[in-house]
Amino acid sequence: QVQLVESGGGLVQAGDSLRLSCATSGRTFSTGGAMGWFRQAPGKEREFVAVINWTGVNKFYADSVKGRFTISRDNAKNTVYLQMNSLKPEDTAVYYCAEDRPPLGTYRRAAAYDYWGQGTQVTVSS
Repeated sequence: QVQLVESGGGLVQAGDSLRLSCATSGRTFSTGGAMGWFRQAPGKEREFVAVINWTGVNKFYADSVKGRFTISRDNAKNTVYLQMNSLKPEDTAVYYCAEDRPPLGTYRRAAAYDYWGQGTQVTVSS
């Protein structure tokens, strides 16, 4: 059963912006849990992009997206967002939303997360 559903991906030009959304299906986010975004390009391993804690106060980003991407959440809507600005061709990948339920693991490791969405394609042309 699908529990996380991503949306908002698409084909854009370098320098454009996109906002990805991740919503729950059938349940709410776990209190005290963390929500993360990962991405995977063809032939490469899945890599960490950003993570946000339950309150939305603590946020961490991969070096490659710092200053360009912003993660946020709206617990009342059971939704987490990834605002992506100044997109580059190297940002092209399938983007995945993931939930790490308590007890929390190491946020940069994909193995720490308990649930995953199906992914949404982001393609940035030059």
